[in-house]
Amino acid sequence: MNAQINATVAGVPRIGPKRELKKALETYWKDDSTGRNLATVATQLVNQQADNLTEAGLDSVPTIGRSFYDSMLDTSALLGALPARVADIEDHGNDGLPAFIDRLFAAARGTAELPASAMTKWFDTNYHYIVPELAADTEFRLDDAALLADLGDQVTRGTAARPVLIGPLTYLALARTTDGSDALTHLEEIFEAYARLLPRLADRGAAWVQFDEPYLVTDVDNDDARKADLLARTRAGYEKLVSAAGDTNLLVQTYFGDGDLAVKTLSGIGIAAFGVDLVTGRTDERQADDTNVADADLLPSWSGEGEILAGVVDGRNIWRTDLARALDTLKALAKRGPVGVSTSSSLLHVPYSLAQETSLDNDAELRSWLAFGAEKVAEVALLSRALRGEESEGDDAAVAEAHAAVASRKNSERTRNAALRERTAAITEADRHRNPFDQRREVQEKELGLPPLPTTTIGSFPQTTEIRQARAKLRKGDFTPEQYREAMVNEIKDVIDRQEALGLDVLVHGEPERNDMVQYFSEQLEGYHSTDLAWVQSYGSRCVRPPILFGDVTRPKAMTVEWFTTAQSFTDKIVKGMLTGPVTMLAWAFVRDDQPLGETADQVALALRDEIDDLVDAGAKIVQVDEAALRELLPLRRAQQPYYLEWSVGSFRLATSGAEDATQIHTHMCYSEFNELIGTIADLDGDVTSIEASRNGMQVLHALKDSGFELAVGPGVWDIHSPRVPEQGEVDKQLADALEAVPARQLWVNPDCGLKTRGWEETTAALKVLVAAAEKARASVNA
Repeated sequence: MNAQINATVAGVPRIGPKRELKKALETYWKDDSTGRNLATVATQLVNQQADNLTEAGLDSVPTIGRSFYDSMLDTSALLGALPARVADIEDHGNDGLPAFIDRLFAAARGTAELPASAMTKWFDTNYHYIVPELAADTEFRLDDAALLADLGDQVTRGTAARPVLIGPLTYLALARTTDGSDALTHLEEIFEAYARLLPRLADRGAAWVQFDEPYLVTDVDNDDARKADLLARTRAGYEKLVSAAGDTNLLVQTYFGDGDLAVKTLSGIGIAAFGVDLVTGRTDERQADDTNVADADLLPSWSGEGEILAGVVDGRNIWRTDLARALDTLKALAKRGPVGVSTSSSLLHVPYSLAQETSLDNDAELRSWLAFGAEKVAEVALLSRALRGEESEGDDAAVAEAHAAVASRKNSERTRNAALRERTAAITEADRHRNPFDQRREVQEKELGLPPLPTTTIGSFPQTTEIRQARAKLRKGDFTPEQYREAMVNEIKDVIDRQEALGLDVLVHGEPERNDMVQYFSEQLEGYHSTDLAWVQSYGSRCVRPPILFGDVTRPKAMTVEWFTTAQSFTDKIVKGMLTGPVTMLAWAFVRDDQPLGETADQVALALRDEIDDLVDAGAKIVQVDEAALRELLPLRRAQQPYYLEWSVGSFRLATSGAEDATQIHTHMCYSEFNELIGTIADLDGDVTSIEASRNGMQVLHALKDSGFELAVGPGVWDIHSPRVPEQGEVDKQLADALEAVPARQLWVNPDCGLKTRGWEETTAALKVLVAAAEKARASVNA
């Protein structure tokens, strides 16, 4: 075994500090003759990241080489397991790109002829991955030329590169099969493929290889016997990998929860190091969370065999680390065995650097509380030096400064609002309940007068070049607020006219004024700070700027009423009011960690409750409160889920239960597995719930049918994350399948998600298909 790792991070971002890869990707998707530029940009970003980490003092640099979409999809390509339907896609490997690149993109995004693979959330984060499609007869053939070439380049450059692979258990546990077989029957095959790969990585100079196994922080399986079998097979597989690795050291990395199960399962077989998350679950004293333990009780299964890479720096949130406390944890662990310093998870989930965040130029206090990616790397390096007794000049002062910053945030008047806390303390259970659904439905059907199978969209319409230019002009001062409003009003009228021409039943204003469904509201709520350049990757080339929720949340004034009334003035049809729900307002932000999430969610809920009142007073008959992230935040361990579901459902109901029976409350959820949460969706008590469904083959329909779901629902019939326009027969069939699972009285017809990322040509074509399918199904229902 080589010398231990002293300082590292669990993983790195890849989109670029200025979204360089995003821009190169989108250029390539429009013009595949630009492959050389895409290859060059990806290489430059990998090299820049490696150099930055090395210069910061890290002695092991995680690398996945050039990753063009997401790591799970990379793994499918590496294992030769891309969907069979993309096998004949023409590749452009001669542009310096991997030979499989266009097959990879076809699987991720679909083509004009082929559907995309399913996409869902990566554990409990807002990052998405492309779900592997396997079958009982899937054969795995290593396609490792690109990985080996990228690793060789880094080693030649002098980088202490550590290849990062998705572990076999995690890869298969997150896969789906097209034939109903069990993906985990392939576990030994994946281990065998990796056993063939390891010597090749060693030949290219890899001293360490990392296997990400976050699935080992979950319950693994509901059945104890099956869980024991899976863990035994996983242990045997890693024994095979240790043998195949020779002198190369293996690191098993877990994150998003307690890593003790991984240590317990894999100790004693020669695993050189375990990466563990020592942050998640330790900030909410009220949460039923068995990882919220004292430092002395951390990792009870670790006897000192194998190094612990202690993730004491938060890789998912942006708060500055209390270095003194983290160092105490490290020293306590070091008494038991070898310890290195790391982040709790990959830095994929945080912005690149605080240095480039211009929105904080006039807010020194808030800036002092924060640490983005580069700052977290510096924290890791400092803690490593302190742990080894090799402090540099200024380290002691940095520790004291960090401690003072943590104290400043805790005591700042900006984080607490006395009047709001009085209001939340007065909340009663009655504030979280409406009249029974059957009673509301009767009133709403008379009030709304909609046809069977009403059609609608989720909220946003294409964010055109003109919209973005208007927003940029306002930001630069080239537009007055009045000119900007006029431009947005024109966009809204155009969207209303287009929807009426298409024949949609319930309209939306299109959200041209909204850059993002969370950021837009964060810019108008006290307690949030919206950033300028703090980009993180959500999926593929899609990037978001999560706002920073640092204090108590209040609503100074109405946020959406003006745009709703403008839209409603252009049509006699019903226009929905559009809001983002309290859980999503937390999940898609960098949220404060100094109080229970449920308390923060209730604060947001009260702001939304007031907004709904104002919308209804302005004439809104339908208000949609999106909870796209409800499933996303569900804790990974069953023991922790009841507490979460209690406060998350409660906060949504607090936001919506002030509405009278005649007001129809909609909600929307997307890109997560909802089958096991049908009961929770019912508990939300929204009148209509639209759910992403088309990419996963409408699997949610089975759960709806089995549960006897009685509320109204709109399972999405068009996958909007692919540029492909669905064929009429496909949507007809999906709607027919929906009618088999849900009574017509309960069924709505809508796309999977908002349309902001699509162009008008494909949007119009797809919505024509959707409306035609609804009219055909409606005729059969009325017959």
